[in-house]
Amino acid sequence: MTVRTRFAPSPTGLLHIGNARAALFNYLYAKHHNGQFLLRIEDTDKERSTQQAVDVIFDGLAWMGLTPDEEPVYQSTRIKRHQEVALHLLETGKAYKCFCTQEELADMRAKAQAEGKPPRYNGYWRDRDESEAPEGAPYTVRIKAPHEGKTILNDLVQGEVTVANIELDDMIILRADGTPTYQHAVVCDDHDMNITHVIRGDDHLTNTFRQLMIYRAMGWDIPNFAHLPLIHGPDGAKLSKRHGASSVVEFRDEGYLPEALCNYLLRLGWGHGDDEILDREEQIKLFDLDGVGRSPSRMDYAKLMHVNGYWLRQADDQRLVKDVVSRLSNNPDLILDQSHQDRLLTLMPGLKERAKNLVELAENSQFIFAQTPLSFTDKAQKLLTEENCDMLSKLASQLATLTPFTKETINHLLHEFAEKESLKLGKVAQPLRAAVTGSTMSPGIDDTLLALGKEEVLARLGAVTNG
Repeated sequence: MTVRTRFAPSPTGLLHIGNARAALFNYLYAKHHNGQFLLRIEDTDKERSTQQAVDVIFDGLAWMGLTPDEEPVYQSTRIKRHQEVALHLLETGKAYKCFCTQEELADMRAKAQAEGKPPRYNGYWRDRDESEAPEGAPYTVRIKAPHEGKTILNDLVQGEVTVANIELDDMIILRADGTPTYQHAVVCDDHDMNITHVIRGDDHLTNTFRQLMIYRAMGWDIPNFAHLPLIHGPDGAKLSKRHGASSVVEFRDEGYLPEALCNYLLRLGWGHGDDEILDREEQIKLFDLDGVGRSPSRMDYAKLMHVNGYWLRQADDQRLVKDVVSRLSNNPDLILDQSHQDRLLTLMPGLKERAKNLVELAENSQFIFAQTPLSFTDKAQKLLTEENCDMLSKLASQLATLTPFTKETINHLLHEFAEKESLKLGKVAQPLRAAVTGSTMSPGIDDTLLALGKEEVLARLGAVTNG
């Protein structure tokens, strides 16, 4: 048997982090077992499904590196197949036409509630003859639920779960307008796509028992089910905006790397030893469903940031330059040409050591692209006292004659200058850093000066000392 998993989102909004983790687990499980990972867009809700939301799903999965092994399936293109299966169930007596009006259904629910029973359909048309219905009356198609016994699900995460069949109602599989319901379409699609493992959130556990009725009525093989516990906020409540980022797009915009987010999500509810940092190859090698816990997981944004810092330091410098330039591209006051990008590339090893995310990295890199005169942080401005500016003026004169302008000669000059002025090196380097970067944070001062180049350094010092 070839393992085939699927990620089946509805394109009605952003790609939530819980869905993203489900996609990751489906992908890793398939790859671990040398199987295939598929994508299905469940877009039958025409009023809420949008192309923009579809694009968000594609972009999010691509960003996370979760590439389907086959072309995506659009559920909306398979309605005729869904109808075909429903009509087969009708013809074989496994389903029936229900002619109840909305008013009658509302009365049923109200009566059931008054009697202390679940507000569900009472099977009124289950055993009636269609001829009793008004001519031309609209109808839905309902599947016949079992009334006796129980249904047992051996879930790969939750273990054995049992539901008494009396709790299952004759659910609608085709609406009055002939369109399939979610419960029906999902089963038809999973069967036709040869899905062997359905891995999804445990909020679908109730749906699974209803969907099993269709599998059994059609005599189809039942896939393996694994229901993942949900992700909660740090306080244990349902994850929401108030906790912070909750969608893939938000995490990307806030400067997280995809490998960091995937690494963190893998360890959120899945365990294997003490290793916290795992690359994609190791994830595929180690991941299996027996490591998934049954309890809800809690987002730990501080831990995610720590993991992100690790992957940021491992990231390719040229890739980071490209990301920084993209994030700064809307600032008209910055010069983002190739020569300035080359400066950033030179400084990237030091800059990425000091940043926790890509947003911070971009902010810390702005000084490289800034035009003279610079803007200064409060801390930097406090260092640019009259006394320090006089000192920097002397230093600028010596830097102007420095040849060659290399890291070694710069370093030697700064030490020699500090000694002559009877100053500790930091008392020279910090005002110098403030003058040429506008802040008190940068890579080593010699690396910073070298990357900026002699001409730019002198221009920036001149703007401070001649102001």
